[in-house]
Amino acid sequence: MDLAQERLRRWRMVLGGDSADGTGCALSGRDAAMDGALSALYGKGDKAQSGRDRSAGLGASAPSVARWLGDIRTYFPSSVVQVMQRDAIDRLGLSTLLLEPEMLEAVEADVHLVGTLLSLNRAMPETTKETARAVVRKVVEDIEKRLATRTRATLTGALDRSARINRPRHHDIDWNRTIAANLKHYLPEYRTIVPERLIGYGRASRSVKKEVVLCIDQSGSMAASVVYASVFGAVLASMRSISTRLVVFDTSVVDLTDQLDDPVDVLFGTQLGGGTDINRALAYCQSQITRPAETVVVLISDLYEGGIRNEMLKRVAAMKASGVQFVALLALSDEGAPAYDRDHAAALAALGAPAFACTPDLFPEVMAAAIEKRPIPVPDAV
Repeated sequence: MDLAQERLRRWRMVLGGDSADGTGCALSGRDAAMDGALSALYGKGDKAQSGRDRSAGLGASAPSVARWLGDIRTYFPSSVVQVMQRDAIDRLGLSTLLLEPEMLEAVEADVHLVGTLLSLNRAMPETTKETARAVVRKVVEDIEKRLATRTRATLTGALDRSARINRPRHHDIDWNRTIAANLKHYLPEYRTIVPERLIGYGRASRSVKKEVVLCIDQSGSMAASVVYASVFGAVLASMRSISTRLVVFDTSVVDLTDQLDDPVDVLFGTQLGGGTDINRALAYCQSQITRPAETVVVLISDLYEGGIRNEMLKRVAAMKASGVQFVALLALSDEGAPAYDRDHAAALAALGAPAFACTPDLFPEVMAAAIEKRPIPVPDAV
């Protein structure tokens, strides 16, 4: 196929083959099958369809949807399959079909699918729940495999450095800080520094060094953040030197700390959707703090407050004044900049608690900085 023909073929796939596409290019074989799968989902334009106006090919039939799911897994890479699944759920109202075990077994599991399943949790029949838990567990295990080892290593190093001592053993010397502190003792004739003062850090013992409170907004827009936060909560809880508490909230507050040994239990203990009362959630978290100077509170929320705004800000100010390290994350996901309440974000920044979106890969560094009480690595773009 020459370059011109290939260009026409690609434009035909993009434009969808309506009479006005202008390519005059016919498809066959695998191209025709791919085009059919795309048309079933996107064949009626950009607006979501419902009822009799749905685009051709899927309808509301579980067998036809299952065939379509099989087709897109055959013709497209996993990342594209996940996007198409999300679009099918959003555009065609297929959420209720996910309540059927056969459908769950056919879909490509990802964080967004987990969020959808959690939002359907209360409507899910018993026959579906075990399948749903298996799907959620697969996603959770994939996330843990990607992030857990690095998180533990990063935070273990932060805990060691946060326990600096002035008479360290040789292998505990912090050479960078020791050299910087003794530059005035440089002997040019010997081209060396005489370290009159050693700076080091003590190794984290098995005793609890830091306390972390994860306070997670479980409103519908925070689904991916809830998934990642639950996994990180389980990872932190597995570290003996960190005491971890996990609290989720909407207009009510639920403490899920006793379920942290299994993030799947945590996720099924959440209730996505509903209103938001950040002030009430922070009041509960504040009541659980016993060692403010050794505590990190991480609020994960888009900051759309349904409670008392001024009281929320007063609580943040009070916690910071007592020595608590306060971190505000607008999202904990790979989805890019989220929608959030800019006025509340600005008010938190004025209190010395900048609010920003954080990817799962950056989260260990954010936590390490909070543990060491150094500046938080805020991304350039929010």
